[in-house]
Amino acid sequence: MHAFSYYLIPLGIAIFSLIALVFWTPQYAANGDVPLVLRTVVDERAALAPADALARLEQKEQVSQFDTKLSEAPVWFSFATLKQNGKPAVIDFPSRHASEIACWDQGSLQSLGAASRQHAHPQLSSARGGFALKLPALPANVLCRAAFIGPARLTVLQWPAEQFELAAEQYHRKSGLLDGGMIVLAVFVLITALINRRSLYVLFSAWLILNLRVGALSAGWDSQWLGQIVPAEFLAISRPMTFVLYAMCTLTLYQTLLADELKNSRHLGGLRLIHWSCVPLLLAAVLLPYRLFLPVMWVIMVIGLSITTIGLISVMIRSRTRVAYWIAASFAVTFVASLAEMVSAALGMRELLVINSVTAALASSLLAALAVAEQMRMETVRRVAVQQELEHTYEVMPVGVFTLDVYGHFLSANPALQKMLGGSALVMARSKWTQYFSQTVWSQLHDMVQSQAEAELEIQNRDNSRHFLVRAILARGRIEGVLQDITEQTKATEQLRFMANNDPLTKVFNRRGIEKMFEGAIGPVADGKALALAYVDLDRFKLINDLFGHTAGDEVLKQVCERMGTMLAGGHQIGRVGGDEFVIVMPNTALPLASLICGGIVDRIGNTPYRVGDKAFHVRCSIGLIEVGAGMQIKDAVSTADRACREAKTGRKEGLVVYERDASAFLEREAELTLVEQLSSTNATEGMFLEMQPIMSLKAPHDSLNFEVLLRMRERDGSVTSAGPIIAAAEKSGHAGVIDRWVLASTLSWIQNNLTSLGNTQFVCMNLSGASLNDERFVQDTIDILGRHVQVASRLCMEITESVALHDLDNTRRFIDQVRNFGVKIALDDFGAGYTSFSYLKELPADVLKIDGNFIVNINDHPANVAIVEAIVNLAVNLGMKTIAEWAEDTATVRTLAEIGVDYVQGFVVARSQSPDRMLTAASSASFIQNEELAMLVRTLGAPADVAEVHEAIPSRVHDLH
Repeated sequence: MHAFSYYLIPLGIAIFSLIALVFWTPQYAANGDVPLVLRTVVDERAALAPADALARLEQKEQVSQFDTKLSEAPVWFSFATLKQNGKPAVIDFPSRHASEIACWDQGSLQSLGAASRQHAHPQLSSARGGFALKLPALPANVLCRAAFIGPARLTVLQWPAEQFELAAEQYHRKSGLLDGGMIVLAVFVLITALINRRSLYVLFSAWLILNLRVGALSAGWDSQWLGQIVPAEFLAISRPMTFVLYAMCTLTLYQTLLADELKNSRHLGGLRLIHWSCVPLLLAAVLLPYRLFLPVMWVIMVIGLSITTIGLISVMIRSRTRVAYWIAASFAVTFVASLAEMVSAALGMRELLVINSVTAALASSLLAALAVAEQMRMETVRRVAVQQELEHTYEVMPVGVFTLDVYGHFLSANPALQKMLGGSALVMARSKWTQYFSQTVWSQLHDMVQSQAEAELEIQNRDNSRHFLVRAILARGRIEGVLQDITEQTKATEQLRFMANNDPLTKVFNRRGIEKMFEGAIGPVADGKALALAYVDLDRFKLINDLFGHTAGDEVLKQVCERMGTMLAGGHQIGRVGGDEFVIVMPNTALPLASLICGGIVDRIGNTPYRVGDKAFHVRCSIGLIEVGAGMQIKDAVSTADRACREAKTGRKEGLVVYERDASAFLEREAELTLVEQLSSTNATEGMFLEMQPIMSLKAPHDSLNFEVLLRMRERDGSVTSAGPIIAAAEKSGHAGVIDRWVLASTLSWIQNNLTSLGNTQFVCMNLSGASLNDERFVQDTIDILGRHVQVASRLCMEITESVALHDLDNTRRFIDQVRNFGVKIALDDFGAGYTSFSYLKELPADVLKIDGNFIVNINDHPANVAIVEAIVNLAVNLGMKTIAEWAEDTATVRTLAEIGVDYVQGFVVARSQSPDRMLTAASSASFIQNEELAMLVRTLGAPADVAEVHEAIPSRVHDLH
């Protein structure tokens, strides 16, 4: 039954129709029309009367046809009818370009009637695209005047009345066939476009209608549309607009159907040119008369048709697609039909072969429809292939894909989803979401898809053994989503989160984790909640690693954390912030209770020995506990607690030091932060000024004016304070270079501005911070400053702390070499303070050794200090260096230093720091001495005899000290 209906019935209809067309007699076969000869004259001024026109026509020769050549001037013509056996006849004027006509009897010049496209006469009316005159009596001589629009050809045919009626009926049937077939096809395509939402089909539907109008224009029945007469004034503009719109739709359809093939075509530029040429063509259709518009259209259409044909041939050769073949066939039919019509008109034939406007319009539409159908077929094939691929992907997709109705029933599910859910197989439309997940999860998912464009939710199955990520949307009244098993990912994420916030060895928080915990605990402090923070440091823990290995040390750390954990409440947390250093954050814990807890931790850690394998040993700790105030930063809290912990390490506080909220340590920290903020601002050096402390020569006290530059601070109230706090803050915050840069530039500028008053000044000492020495930017700035003060740079002596110099010997040596190129002297400050190594000393190209003041203070009370200082002096002499002893407090100390052979002395006994202006009034450093005993001693220094006596007295002096 299906085969019969699908194949045999359509085949039978096709065969039956073919037989009818080939072998059967046409129902509307009209014949008997006879062409008449005529005389014509053109009325250029439209001023001739019938009699005048008839007189001029008698002078013209007879012709079978007349071409207006686009002229719109009225044409007068006359003809004689043939005798027709007494039967009525109809005179046919078949020109479709005729707009109006009027006829007279030549003998009496009596009017036979007048007609236009809107008006008719009983004897003269429009018919078959032109006009027809009914003559009841033959033969007759007729005079007519006609007006034409377009490329008109005037011919006159005589028909038997009954045959003309048959021809008219055949004409209207062809018109109806074309109208009906094309409109039905266009409406079908338009409905298809609306259903499928495809703009291509809308374009094709419009193209079909325009193709119908072009065919109607060619066949001569464009004066009507859907059985309605088109007004003459509208007909004049509709004809050129029909051509332009048809050309635009044809080009657009061509480019749309062959879009993929034309992308890389070398003819794409020409197609764009033709595309834009439609704009002037459209303007010409509106602005130019029809007779002027036609030549413009022909030129543009010939060029456009040539370029599109070449591009089409190129596409056919390269792609060999059926779409291109069908379009080419449609173009060919249109082209051949137009050519056949022109040739038949030129040869005086009414039709060439079987090609006419009706068959051309139908055939080109059919072929274009086949091109569109082929395009649809190709898209369908691609869509089916994509659908098959999607179905395959759906089946093998590693994530679960599902569709639910609004009640939670599964409507579809891929194999991956069924595998994830496990258990019994899903039964579509019966299995529910709540069989595998809780009702709460379903409620959350349902509410989210109703309120959001896309819902995303992490869920667990009913026994909480698996974790899933579900993404879902509400589409067409159903919930469509994807389910992904993220159990392993969740575990990995939790592990990474734990590792990010916790110490891998002890499992307590690391620095990042304890900071986050502190940030959460500091908020309620503003509302009056208590917060305490403890800093725990294990005493001499490094010995365990050195003696027993890091494995034993790691085990001890874990046991320490366990012991601390047993002493803490539920909200307290431990964080490991160093190798053997911990921070404990205790929210909602008042300081007295926190003190008891920390005291218990000290006892718990230190009183019970730790056992690792067969070894046992004690570990003690020190704790600094502080009360945290509102708004305090964790770095400030930890720093203050660390300070308290260091105080606890002194052993005087039984391992625990507690700072209340108003403790001096907090005030010192706030002051330090204020200084750091000042150093970071643009007025970092505001309030700083310099003083100078004289350095007296013990060889020639009155011959030199040497001194050390000291930094002082002037507060806003005018009081002068030590620069120690701001220097300490600068070194901690990394701003030491700011201070040293200012001191260096200010010192050199002062020396250069007062050079004439400093004739006895051999060197000016300036203490250099170790942090600045390791700051590459400061080093470069130092070179720049020395370069600007190169004339006085040789007066400068930079003091470098011995411990800093030995910390990075290569960097220090490189800096010393750079500044010594400017003549700058180098002094090793605090020499002998604990890091002295003679093997390093020979590597440093220093000029001066500045002996640490701890060896100088009360030197006469400690014979060992005398021996140490004497060794340093002898070392300096052997290395070609000078020595400076600082912190000299009395005359006896100066005398001993002179006896030992120290070169220079500095201290309060000589002079305290002085203002720069006062330094300019002194002749030497000895000028500032106020102590009479020292003044007497200084007068004895420098004489050769005295020097000999001093050297002789040195051994006995040392013996006396012993």
